[in-house]
Amino acid sequence: MRPEFTENRQLEEVKWSFRFRAEGEVEPFHAMDILAEANRLKATGVPVVSMAVGQPSDPAPVGVREAAAAALRHGRIGYTDALGLADLRKAIAAHYSEHYGIDVAPSRIAVTTGSSAAFNLAFLAMFDPGDRVAIAAPGYPAYRNIMAALGIEIAEIELGTDAYLHAEHLKAAHREKPLKGVLFASPANPTGAVIPAHELAALVKTAEELGIAVISDEIYHRLAYAAPDVTALAHGAGVTVINSFSKYYCMTGWRIGWMVLPEELVRPVERVAQSLYISPPELSQIAAIEAFKATEELERVKARYAWNRDLLMTRLPELGFALAAPMDGAFYAFCDVTRHTNDSMAFARKMLAEAHVAATPGRDFDPLQGHRTMRFSYAGSHDDMVEALARIERWLK
Repeated sequence: MRPEFTENRQLEEVKWSFRFRAEGEVEPFHAMDILAEANRLKATGVPVVSMAVGQPSDPAPVGVREAAAAALRHGRIGYTDALGLADLRKAIAAHYSEHYGIDVAPSRIAVTTGSSAAFNLAFLAMFDPGDRVAIAAPGYPAYRNIMAALGIEIAEIELGTDAYLHAEHLKAAHREKPLKGVLFASPANPTGAVIPAHELAALVKTAEELGIAVISDEIYHRLAYAAPDVTALAHGAGVTVINSFSKYYCMTGWRIGWMVLPEELVRPVERVAQSLYISPPELSQIAAIEAFKATEELERVKARYAWNRDLLMTRLPELGFALAAPMDGAFYAFCDVTRHTNDSMAFARKMLAEAHVAATPGRDFDPLQGHRTMRFSYAGSHDDMVEALARIERWLK
C-alpha cells in the first residue's frame, strides 16, 4: 500500500510524474479516435452507424432523470463526502444483498466519478511505481494506459486460445517475476467472455495464496446472457471490486461508479479522492439512488441487446468475421478479421470512410495481436445493427 498523502508536495510529485509519463508513454485510446472521426462525418450529414464505443443508446431510466430534475429544481448541488452520499452507499450495499446474497457494509463502499476514477484511486492506493500488475490481453486499454502513466509495470498475459484469465496464467506470470496485483474483468471488454464461477474462485484463491492483490472489474455485471453474476467478493475478503452505473444502468455521461474496498483501503482511497476529485458529482449521486429501482425498464434494454447478440453471432461469421471469443456478456462481439485484413486499424478507418460503419480496431485491446482483431458493439438499436451489417456486406462485395 502506498504511504499516506499527508503533504501537498507528495501529491504534486504524483501529478508531475503522471504528466511526464502521459506525454511520453501512454497510448491513445483508438476507440475514441474512431468515435471522433465518426462524429465529424455525422456533422457533415453522413449517416454513420456506430458499433465502435461501448455506450448504451438508451437514456438513463425515467426515475433517474426525474430525480435529477427534482434535485435541480429544489436543491443546492454541491460537494458531498469524498466517499459519496450515505444514502447511495446504503443503496449499493443493499444491491449486493439483493443481487448476490452478500453482506457488504456501506462503510466499505466508495462512490467515484465513474469507474475511470475508481481505477485511478485503486492504483494509487494499492501500488507504488515499479510494482508489477497482471492484466489480460486482449483487455480494456485504460488499465494499461493509467498504470503506465503512474509508473506501474504491466504484465500483459496473452490469452491466446483461452477465453479468460485463470489461475494457471497467474501462477506462470508470478514465477516469471513476482506480481503485486492482478486486474481482471468478467464479463470482459472487449471479448464479452465470462469467467466461470469455479475458475473465478480458483483465480482469487491463487492470488491470495501468492500474496497478489486482486481488483475485479465488474462494470458489465447484469449483462451476462448464459449464467448468473458471480462477484469476486464471494471468494475473498481482500478483493477490491469496481463497478459503474454506466453500462447496465445506461448512465455513461453521468460519470458515477463505485468501489467495494477491504476495510484497510477505505481511508487511503478517501484521502487520495479528497485531493484528486473532492467528491463525485452530487446530482449524479442523487439520481443513481433511483437506478436500482428501474430493473423492469433496464431488463427490456438488456433483452434488445440479447436480440442484437443473436443477430451478430450469426451474421458476423457469415461475413468473414470469425468470433475470437464467446459472446457471454457485455455488448461486444470480438472478431478475427484476418480473412479481410492484417491491419485492423486501416480496415476500421476504411470501413468508416466507405461503408459509414464505425467499429473499434483491436490495437486498443492487445498491442501484440490487435492488428488481427476488431470489436463490434451491439449496444445500439436493432435497426441500426441490421443496417450496419447490410452496409458491411455491400461494402465487402
